[in-house]
Amino acid sequence: MKFACSLRSGLARRLLAGPALAAGVLAACFAIPLCAQQPARIEVAFHNPNLSPQSWKLSFDEQGRGQFDAQAGPASSQPMGEMALGDIHRPIQLSPEFTAHVFTVARERKLFAFPCESHFKVAFQGTKRLSYSGPEGSGACEYNYSKDKPIQELGEELMAVENTIVCGERLEMDLQHDRLGLDKELEDLYASVQNHSAIEMSAIRDTLDKIASSDQVLERARRRARLLLAQAPGGSSAQQ
Repeated sequence: MKFACSLRSGLARRLLAGPALAAGVLAACFAIPLCAQQPARIEVAFHNPNLSPQSWKLSFDEQGRGQFDAQAGPASSQPMGEMALGDIHRPIQLSPEFTAHVFTVARERKLFAFPCESHFKVAFQGTKRLSYSGPEGSGACEYNYSKDKPIQELGEELMAVENTIVCGERLEMDLQHDRLGLDKELEDLYASVQNHSAIEMSAIRDTLDKIASSDQVLERARRRARLLLAQAPGGSSAQQ
């Protein structure tokens, strides 16, 4: 690969050596692939010391393949009455539709390479940092509340994805340690889907599939899991 790149950088000098050598150089250059372009990737990072998780990061490519990592923070930040979550490290798969939407906004909004903080007197909602890197370039903007409507709306959508992933982590814990608690957790998640504070059930499809197909789970919880799976592109792969 380095050989191909060096051939290209010295092409003008070598062409002067004669037609035969020039033809050989061109053949060598185009027979070997160009230096690989960096694949496009989006990352959102969030921090709010008053919430749990306090800090999280979601990164994904144009196929929707990505990783979610979160730091739980101190026990005092955990919501009352909820099972304490530790740090989260979870691979995720987003739907093609949502993934395309996020990358479209990024490209329409200058790859996030502009100041997007409003500086209005708005209550602290958490620091969001949106980053893009890819063949076109890279950029990032950080804000609490954005003056740019598409950026503000995209941040809210990504927060709703984070809510889904964290709910999925709680469902995994309930599935292992408190199957009776699954019913209430699924009820809350379904309500969040209805008010759009949780989206992208694709991100927790595997967890919902396990619940929907388990004969050790209450039928009402299995039914709710199937309803949630129906919100994800492709529907449920569990038995109806």
